[in-house]
Amino acid sequence: MSILRNEIKNNLTQLKDEIDQIFAGGRDTVLSEVTVGQVYGGMRGLTALVCNTSFVDPYSGLHIGKYTVEELADKFPEEIFFLLCTGKLPGPDFLSEFRKELNERSGVPQYTWDMLRVLPKDTHPMSMLSLGILSMEQESIFKKNYLKGIAKSDYWKFTLEDALNVIAKLPELAAGIYRIRFCDGKLIERNPELDWAANLALMLGLPDSGKEFANLMRLYLVLHCDHEGGNVSAFTSRVVNSALSDLYYAISAGLNGLAGPLHGLANQECLRFILEIKEKYGDDVDENQVKQFVLDTLDGGKVIPGYGHAVLRVTDPRFKEFMSFGKQYCADDVCYQIAEKLFLVVPDILKTYKGGKVANPWPNVDAASGSLLYKYGLNQFDYYTVLFGVSRVLGFCAQNILAQGLGQPIIRPKSVTNKWVAEKLMENKVNT
Repeated sequence: MSILRNEIKNNLTQLKDEIDQIFAGGRDTVLSEVTVGQVYGGMRGLTALVCNTSFVDPYSGLHIGKYTVEELADKFPEEIFFLLCTGKLPGPDFLSEFRKELNERSGVPQYTWDMLRVLPKDTHPMSMLSLGILSMEQESIFKKNYLKGIAKSDYWKFTLEDALNVIAKLPELAAGIYRIRFCDGKLIERNPELDWAANLALMLGLPDSGKEFANLMRLYLVLHCDHEGGNVSAFTSRVVNSALSDLYYAISAGLNGLAGPLHGLANQECLRFILEIKEKYGDDVDENQVKQFVLDTLDGGKVIPGYGHAVLRVTDPRFKEFMSFGKQYCADDVCYQIAEKLFLVVPDILKTYKGGKVANPWPNVDAASGSLLYKYGLNQFDYYTVLFGVSRVLGFCAQNILAQGLGQPIIRPKSVTNKWVAEKLMENKVNT
C-alpha cells in the first residue's frame, strides 16, 4: 500500500511543521475559558482538542479535510479513508491497489465466528460487532511489534497495519452478524471484484438488494465516516489508543460509545416516528396530518426525533444528500414521502411552538437515513447502528494513525472536586 503510506508520511510532515509554527507563535497562549457549567456539563463547547481529519461548521456542515459532504457524495468509502489519513483525495491509481490489498487482508477468523454463534440469541448486534473486533485483538501487528521494541516514530506504521486489517474484514464481519442474528446463519461469500460498500450490501443478502442498495450503502458509509474528534465514539477510541492500547481495543471501545441511545441510535428512533405516522394515517398521509401528529407529540412533552443538532444551525447537508438519493430512487415510498413532509412542517413548528421555541429546528442526518434503509428491506432496527459503526471505524482509524504519527501523549485531563470548585468561586468573588 505504498501510495497510502507515502501520502500519510507526507501529511504527517506537513502537520508537524504546522504544529511547530503554532508552538513558536505561543505555546502557552490561552485559547479558551472553562466555565463551571462546562465542568459539570460534559465539557460541551469546551475547546480542548485538535482534530485534523474533519470539522463541522455550524452553517456549512461536515467537512472531511477541505471538502464538504456535497463534494464527496459520489466518492467511495475507500477514497474517503485516504482523504481522512492524508488530507487529499487519491489519484486514479489508488482504488485498484487499495482494493487488492483489502482483498488480501480479508477473511474473518473462524474463532470469531465460533464465538459469535455461541452468544445468546438476543445479543444486541452492536455487542456482537464490538466483541467481534475485540476477539481478533491477538492478531494486532502493533502489539506484536511493540513487545519486540519499536521506535515511537514508527507507531503510526503499525497502527496503519492494524487499521487495514480491520477495515478489510469489516464488511464480512458486519454482514455475518446480520446473517447470524436475524437470518438463518448462513454466511455469504464476498466478491473480490466488488468495492467495499457493495460487498457489504451483497453479503447482507437482503431480498431487495441490488445496485441501488449498493449505492445507498456507499453513500451511507461515506456520510457517517467521521465527525470531528470530540463526539463520544471518536473521543473514546482516541483516549484508549493514547494509552497505546492497540487499535482493536480502541475500535471496540469507540463502538461501545456509539451504541448509546444518545449517540448512535438516533436514526432508528426517527424511523419509528415515521412508522407511527404511517400506522395512524395509512399510506396516503397528507401534510396537515403530519403537522397535527408533530403538534400532538410536542404537546405530549416529547421531542421530534431527527431535528436539532449540537453544532449545526442549518439543515444538515448529509440529510440533503440522503433526501436527494431518496428523490431519485424512492420517490414512491411512503416512508420517504413522510420524511419529506416532516421536513416541510417541523422546522416552522419548532420555531414558533408555544411550549418553547427551538434554537436549531433543522433536520440532522438521522431524519432521513432510516427510512431509506427500511425501503430496501433492512427492517431490523437494532442493526442500524452497526452500519453507522462500520462507517465510523474509518474515522477512528484515521484519527489514531495521525495521532500516533504526531507522537501525541496519553490523554489525561485534570479532574477536581466540588470543594475545589466552590473554593475557586469564593476566590473569584473576593478578587472582584
